[in-house]
Amino acid sequence: MSMKRNLLAAVAALSMLAGGVAEAKTLKWGAGREIASLDPYSFGETFTLSVLNHVYEGLVRYTGDLKIEPALAESWETVSPTVWRFHLRKGVKFHNGNAFTADDVVASLERVTHPTSPLKGNLPAYKSATKVDDFTVDIEVNGPYPLLLNDLTNIYILDKEWMVANDALLPTDSGKGVENYATRNTNGTGPFKIESRRADAQTVFVVNKDWWDKPVHNIDRIEFTPITSSATRVAAMLSGEIDFTNLAPLQDLPRLTASPDVKVLQSNELRTVYMVFNMKDKLVESDVTDKNPFKDKRVRQALYQAIDADAVQKRVMRGLSRTTGSLVAPAIPGYVPELDKRPPFDLDGAKKLLAEAG
Repeated sequence: MSMKRNLLAAVAALSMLAGGVAEAKTLKWGAGREIASLDPYSFGETFTLSVLNHVYEGLVRYTGDLKIEPALAESWETVSPTVWRFHLRKGVKFHNGNAFTADDVVASLERVTHPTSPLKGNLPAYKSATKVDDFTVDIEVNGPYPLLLNDLTNIYILDKEWMVANDALLPTDSGKGVENYATRNTNGTGPFKIESRRADAQTVFVVNKDWWDKPVHNIDRIEFTPITSSATRVAAMLSGEIDFTNLAPLQDLPRLTASPDVKVLQSNELRTVYMVFNMKDKLVESDVTDKNPFKDKRVRQALYQAIDADAVQKRVMRGLSRTTGSLVAPAIPGYVPELDKRPPFDLDGAKKLLAEAG
């Protein structure tokens, strides 16, 4: 992640924001890709959801250290092993001025779990939502399910009145070309509003001065421009055409770091990249004689030990990845250090295991 120094100065000035010292800024964001749609239920992809999180909000959200905290819901409790009760925040307004209530939550949950919704799998245990009163909602799941709050962090709430007025109660699907009013228009409760959008060219966000929460930034405008060419994006950073990019090629980091006008911020992603064995009875269905060799644990272990993960980390990933034996990253709640181990690279041992397996 790289950022120009003058923007860093603005970020550094955030501590003075409460005193009214910091000057508002326009952030020119050169992104590595376009968002799929303005409808947060249209495409189950992390980048699109993270960008739309500037506009829409969920009942709960993650803090910077990945702890769950209240958002549109102020508190919650379980009233039975399968029913969660959420107490909603009062006084919240959608960008068009409509009041946020329980009706919006129920309509949004029904929309995102609709059979045609691309995001229905993001709420795998959801059964139903019931309005208790204007600011209380019960969510029923299909069994005891401790991960509901995690799932709800990327389920954003839309305005029911707005959806009804614009015939947008049903979800869209950008992958299948299914669109409605929500594809190109927004009405959230979040810290930014969409001022304008030209797909594949630029989307402009402006600060929502009526946001219920206190902003932790001094940005009043975001000009989001997708620049899919890595070379063009890096050139735009170096020339000052953009202030920020969330995606810089590994091979260009030394050049960006060397620039006096650019600050490079590096961190491991939460994503784990791994390979999966084909565990079918046969590798090829038409094969009538041989069984799948991956069924033999010794074969799987041999391939594991035959990959020099440290060499991949140093040469392919240029030292910027982390070799792991766990699917869960250290920053994610639930990470267990004792499980984050892998056997060392052992080519001779791998050959021996393959010989034993025939």
